[in-house]
Amino acid sequence: MMGLQSMSKKEFKKNEPNGSLNNKNFKGHELLIPAIIQDYENKDILMLGFMDKESFIKSIQTGYTWFFSRERKKIWNKGETSGNFQKIKKILLDCDKDALVFQVIQTGFACHTGNRSCFFNEIPFNEIDELKLNDTAKDLNFGSYSGIYGLEKNSEHSFDFLADLYEIISDRIKEKQENSYTYNLHVKGIDEIIKKFGEESIEVILASKYQEKNQLIYEIADLFYHLIVLMFERDIKLEEVIAELKSRHK
Repeated sequence: MMGLQSMSKKEFKKNEPNGSLNNKNFKGHELLIPAIIQDYENKDILMLGFMDKESFIKSIQTGYTWFFSRERKKIWNKGETSGNFQKIKKILLDCDKDALVFQVIQTGFACHTGNRSCFFNEIPFNEIDELKLNDTAKDLNFGSYSGIYGLEKNSEHSFDFLADLYEIISDRIKEKQENSYTYNLHVKGIDEIIKKFGEESIEVILASKYQEKNQLIYEIADLFYHLIVLMFERDIKLEEVIAELKSRHK
């Protein structure tokens, strides 16, 4: 049960990356600009990301997209973990210079769900009854962003955080941080990881039967963490599991 607890105290600490540009201004947040990612060939809209000055410069220097993670407070390279890289072919800037379009050659999927594009949910606006407009609007995540400056994502209550967690686990292992619970678990090998996952599974079963809801939530969180460590160890991506689940949905 120590896995996620250790992560929350040590590995989820939101420090700026070493050498990052000091780009803070509005309410202590990074100055960000929205970056629309578009397929260079068929012009499909693939995703929306956010860049700070450092990730924008890095994108131009490398020829591949980099973004700023509002959850982890650091830049990240799209495809570094999943292999779904975006090779930049063209960059467009809007008239107010406060939004970007990157036309790219997309490898694999752009969306962590396993869809090629993040924009796969259609709102049939011509079919919405006047009385149901408020209900439709309630389904949208208003408040997730606070304007172009100081954008924040409420990923504490979003399954998108699992993708962030996967990348955090990847970073800890690749960086070989000796004080990291995740890295030490990786060093011990697959047998120890399987053992820990089994222990956490039993904890969830026991909590389901005998303990209060809050304790069950705690145990499920530990189970999720160790499951993602196991997935990383066996080179299984989140989008592969999601694609399998989607294939079963008839």
